[in-house]
Amino acid sequence: MPHTARTLVRTLLLSVCLGPCAASSPAQPVPTVFENARVITAAGPEIERGVLVVHQGRIVAVGPAGSVTIPAGAQRIDAAGRVIMPGLVDTHSHVGGVAGADGSAAIQPSVRVFDSLNPFDPGFKRAVAGGITTINIMPGSGHLMSGQTIYVKPRGIKRPAEGGGGGVSIDALFILDAAGEPMGGMKMANGTNSIREAPFPGTRAKSAAMVREQFVRAQEYRSKIAAAKEAGKPDEAPARDLALEAMVEVLDGKRIVHHHTHRADDIMTVLRLQKEFGFRVVLHHVSEAWKVAPEIAAAGVPSSIIVIDSPGGKLEAVGLSWITGKALEDAGAPIAFHTDDWITDSRLFLRSAAYAVRAGMSREGALRALTIEGARMLDLGDRVGTLEAGKDADFVLLSGDPLSVYTKVEQTWIEGRKVFDRADPDDARYAVGGFGVGSPTRPYMCCADHAVGAAAQ
Repeated sequence: MPHTARTLVRTLLLSVCLGPCAASSPAQPVPTVFENARVITAAGPEIERGVLVVHQGRIVAVGPAGSVTIPAGAQRIDAAGRVIMPGLVDTHSHVGGVAGADGSAAIQPSVRVFDSLNPFDPGFKRAVAGGITTINIMPGSGHLMSGQTIYVKPRGIKRPAEGGGGGVSIDALFILDAAGEPMGGMKMANGTNSIREAPFPGTRAKSAAMVREQFVRAQEYRSKIAAAKEAGKPDEAPARDLALEAMVEVLDGKRIVHHHTHRADDIMTVLRLQKEFGFRVVLHHVSEAWKVAPEIAAAGVPSSIIVIDSPGGKLEAVGLSWITGKALEDAGAPIAFHTDDWITDSRLFLRSAAYAVRAGMSREGALRALTIEGARMLDLGDRVGTLEAGKDADFVLLSGDPLSVYTKVEQTWIEGRKVFDRADPDDARYAVGGFGVGSPTRPYMCCADHAVGAAAQ
């Protein structure tokens, strides 16, 4: 390959990689102070002229100008005319090149979606270009149970070293629990997606029956393990079963069920199963939640809703309405938004709140649905979702009001590191580029396309 071609390919390869890994350098050796911005904390009233202090990946202080002590030696940034709000939480996304369960069975809880994820996928750059700092990456909805989800922060990865090598795995993006284990839920679904030929169910009733059978098996598995332990006879415990092991985590409440469901009758089936087996669940999509909002609220179950701006899609979603957010809010049910990226492009996530407000949802409720409510649905409410002292320094700088169509995401910060800056030309192309911007396969195919063209001549 000629030198100029090698240079071009290397440049393209570098351009699709994300920014440096959080572990590659200490986050903020000195405090950083943002002054004079309008600050939306999602934990209290908006602050017209606020101050945000961050250091070593955490929020040190936030409050009105004059009420916050500026640390000596801090880097001070005048954010006048800007809005600062918590990083957005996307409770349902498919960035990263998702591939989960296969066609061998309708229920596959042992599948881990992160074993399929590509950390170089440009979807992570699109996410931060949209102000998203926390993501629940899910396998698809073509199964009753398609596997384990993973909670990540798109912190960025190392650029490949000159001459090849370098980079890091998807593990660098994981959000870890107190024991150092990656956090995630369990993806489930009902409705038409999973209704097909055997071994999949052919009806809605059969779908529910298969799920019940799986939960019963998990209960029996758990009981046998407990009995063997109590008797002091570990040899009598059942052989390890990865699928049932994951299901026990669901039964024990360690792993939240994230349940795809659209029609009102399908929503009620999920609530029925949740009551029967006692697992924790977040309802996702809920196109017809506005029909059964009081029932959802009475069950104490949160909903992650999608708000789209174009018609079409699957028939079971024909009842989708922008009033869902208002209906659930009025009923007193917790609400978050999600992108289901590519259904809603991650770069356009703020629009979901704007549409919901247009349809009657409160401004405060809609902004919380982008931030703290989603964080709570991922068991992360004590770490992200609001701008409060002690929480992770995940926040977004906006050019204007978050509900305005004219507003741009100017910067995105995760754990005190700037991971997106619209002023950077490379970052900007992820914010404004069309479908496939930053495709990781393009550098390889450019030369192949030229070779095919030359051979045809």
